[in-house]
Amino acid sequence: MLTRYLFIFLMMNLLPCQAVALDWIRVAENNKHFTKVESGKPFVPWGFNYDHNREGQLLEDYWDDWPTVAADFAEMKQLGANVVRVHLQFGKFMVSPTEPNQQSLNKLVQLVKLAEETGLYLDLTGLGCYHKQDVPDWYDQLDEQQRWAAQSVFWEAVAKTCAASPAIFCYDLMNEPVAPGNKPREDWLAGPFHDKYFVQFISLSANDRPRHDIAKQWIQTLTVAIRKHDQRHLITVGLVHWSLDRPGLKSGFNPKVIASDLDFLAVHIYPKRENPHEALETLAGFAEFGKPVIIEETFPLKCGIKLHAEFLEKSRQHAAGWIGFYWGKKPEEYRPPKNIAEGATLQWLELFQEIGETMTSNPSNLGE
Repeated sequence: MLTRYLFIFLMMNLLPCQAVALDWIRVAENNKHFTKVESGKPFVPWGFNYDHNREGQLLEDYWDDWPTVAADFAEMKQLGANVVRVHLQFGKFMVSPTEPNQQSLNKLVQLVKLAEETGLYLDLTGLGCYHKQDVPDWYDQLDEQQRWAAQSVFWEAVAKTCAASPAIFCYDLMNEPVAPGNKPREDWLAGPFHDKYFVQFISLSANDRPRHDIAKQWIQTLTVAIRKHDQRHLITVGLVHWSLDRPGLKSGFNPKVIASDLDFLAVHIYPKRENPHEALETLAGFAEFGKPVIIEETFPLKCGIKLHAEFLEKSRQHAAGWIGFYWGKKPEEYRPPKNIAEGATLQWLELFQEIGETMTSNPSNLGE
């Protein structure tokens, strides 16, 4: 514990002095990867989902312990990351359908400043309802149009807060949204993964509307809200891998239909041991629509580390960036691993460090 607090002290005092000014990021002219605006150098997102800490708490539940957040950012930078994906919870940022929580917005300002000082870009993913107990009752009682209006207020407030900072890589409108079918739903959230609800419906019923039309209108609605205050930062949506128009389960967020409304496509892919080629085929499917594609979530959850490393290497043919996971512990804190989960996390962090330079090199060849 003493070592960690010493590390926190050193990072908080040294990093601001060593910080390098961040360049703005845009989509490259070939629409296959990203570039830095002022320098013209390629930019390859390589980083972490910072979706909870070592105790499983969401960011808003522990960011009053700011030294820990600062130390985590320093550790992610030390591991080789250039992007951190943070997940903002709707219930923590909205007091009512029309009133943002200014205290949370102030903490977001602090987080953006930390990213600037640490030299990390932020993938700001919004509208989270990961802990069902934190979702306001009034939010669940809104109808579709009222809910979209409240979500627009959320994004207006976030965009206004962050518009001037080059540390924002992108705004991700929502993590894994789904457009419903005609069968009415009662719950806006799909089932939990462990104790968190990552998949969210944007409507409770299609009412005979094409699902992809609902998705497209929702994206356009929130994009208009963001563009009232921020014309510059990139906008995307965190898509489940079953968003492609293929037989089987579908999210309604068909990339063929929605790609024109987004700056790039972000897909979540977890390769499977029993069918390692499926993940690459899925990625190739997302790369067909004239926009850069980043793998916004990946982890050796369903395959061993060797297969995962092979997937990452082969994915360079289509992917313009990769974001894995970091949960507040450095590799040495997992040694020796106490269980299978710790072992997999240790292997992932070691792989992240080992191949980072390779994965972010020669980006001009990405997608060729």
